[in-house]
Parts: sequence; structure tokens; C-alpha cells
Amino acid sequence: MGKKRVLIVDDDSRNIFALVNTLKAKSYDCLSCLSAEEALKILKEDSSIDAVLIDMMMPEMDGYEAIPLIKEIPSQESTLVIAVTAQAMAGDREKCLQAGADAYISKPVDVDKLLQILEEI
Repeated sequence: MGKKRVLIVDDDSRNIFALVNTLKAKSYDCLSCLSAEEALKILKEDSSIDAVLIDMMMPEMDGYEAIPLIKEIPSQESTLVIAVTAQAMAGDREKCLQAGADAYISKPVDVDKLLQILEEI
């Protein structure tokens, strides 16, 4: 199997930059976009994505709305969806998992924890 492909969805380009650099250093192939709408378009066209890291708080369509739509895409049924949130408030993890996320991680992202989650795919 080749490099694992990860789509990073965040409305803050600084977060994308940091995550892409971190994951590329660990031999992941990264794609990124600034909105959930763009992520859905990418996921409908590209069935080779192994995981999606999605920011839960974005304008227009947030992660809570986007995750169920991602899971409805036939080619993405087994894609790992990781919810990323800066809130880290009580109940956030459960709310993300109820929305359909497979895993949850808070910002600032614990790189070791993220890599452990990604190694499971």
C-alpha cells in the first residue's frame, strides 16, 4: 500500500500549513481546503482519501453538518473522519462522535495522538 492520503479541512490556513508540514514529514500525502463545501466536492471526486481531519467550527457549513454528508458519499464509507476542535469543552467529544466522527482531537493538536489515530487506518 502506498502513502496514506489525508484531507485537511480548516478555515484557518495557518492550521492547514502546520498540519500539512507535520504529516508530510511523516510520509503522509496531504490535500487541504478551507471549507466543508470544498471538502465534499473533493471527496466526491477522489476515492483515494484515507482520512479527513475536519475543523468543527467553520463558517457556512461546520463539521457537525459536514460529517454526516461525508459519510453518505459511497466511496468514502470507510474513510476515517477525525473531528478537530479548539473548544475542548465538556461534551464536545461525544457531540463529535454523535455527528459521525470516528475520532476526536482538540487544538492545539497533539501530534503524537494524531499520528496514533492515523496509524489505525
